[in-house]
Amino acid sequence: MGLWDKLMGEFVDVIDWTDDSSDTMVYRFERHGNEIKFGAKLTVRESQVAIFVNEGEVADILTPGMYVLETQNLPLLSTLQHWDHGFNSPFKAEVYFFNTKQFTNLKWGTRNPVMIRDSEFGGLRIRAFGTYGVRIDDARKFMQEIMGTDGHFTVDEISDQLRNMIVTRFSSVVASANIPILDMAANYEQLGQFVTQKIAPEYAAYGLKLTNILVENISLPSEVEDALDKRTSMGMIGNLDKYLQYQTAQGIGNGGSNSALDMGMGFAVANKMAEALNKPAAATPPPLPDSGWHVAIGQESRGPLGLQQLQQMAQNGQLTATTLVWQAGMANWQAAGQTSALSGLFAGQTPPPIPPSAPPHPTE
Repeated sequence: MGLWDKLMGEFVDVIDWTDDSSDTMVYRFERHGNEIKFGAKLTVRESQVAIFVNEGEVADILTPGMYVLETQNLPLLSTLQHWDHGFNSPFKAEVYFFNTKQFTNLKWGTRNPVMIRDSEFGGLRIRAFGTYGVRIDDARKFMQEIMGTDGHFTVDEISDQLRNMIVTRFSSVVASANIPILDMAANYEQLGQFVTQKIAPEYAAYGLKLTNILVENISLPSEVEDALDKRTSMGMIGNLDKYLQYQTAQGIGNGGSNSALDMGMGFAVANKMAEALNKPAAATPPPLPDSGWHVAIGQESRGPLGLQQLQQMAQNGQLTATTLVWQAGMANWQAAGQTSALSGLFAGQTPPPIPPSAPPHPTE
């Protein structure tokens, strides 16, 4: 080996990139004058893709592996540099490393409330927020559409655009989904999957892959939430009388004054309230039995009959105050006029007194 070959071997470049950050998407390997020696070693690690750019034009794209930069390993760049018959001196090219790992826990959320029509509460304004994940899927397209010549591209530079795309699509999907607001909490996962499917083609146009969208919360205005809390509380109270007694006792126990007079007044008020709440309602007579009556017609029993049927029979003269009737719970047959439930049917059956005889007509 000659002296020149020895010196060239000692100065062979080693090109690689180890990412110690969590937000770098693209890194350009810096060389003085972009000069790379022929025979340099290039290492592309897992979750990386390397692109050679020659005079502003994308040349070769290398996937994970270790490469010795020679004409046979860089066919397109060799053609651009006119290395048809071999080339052993340094050449100029830019090397970009693309981080193809998944960038997770990126935030999204609605800046303004989204108007929806709810089947139970009518028009509502809701807010939503969550996280999403994204990764570089097509390095060439990402360079052409988004990155350009940026030598250190981070996810923060594109997160605003990606977030706006999610919010816009999410708002339209929720507004047209017709999912009741009280059922949305059970459909967060389905909502996230549906929005992911809707937006994925738009991300692909940038060379990106939207891996997932997570919906963490959908919230209502504070006034609506307070109303729902009150509605839920009323459903959980149960016995209102016992709840009021409990609240009264709690209020007395938590009072700011400790005087015996205040305590005595408090107990007096509590007792009065307890008496008022526990006072039985005025007794009301039970409704008249409406069915189950049996009527003795001759030696035969007809029934069970309803109260309306008995009233019709009384009007037709089939049922009189002396007609025997019976119902479940009675020991024996009893005259209808003597039963408290049926005596009212015969109130108008007693004929009025017969008027006195009229005097004879004078002409008679």
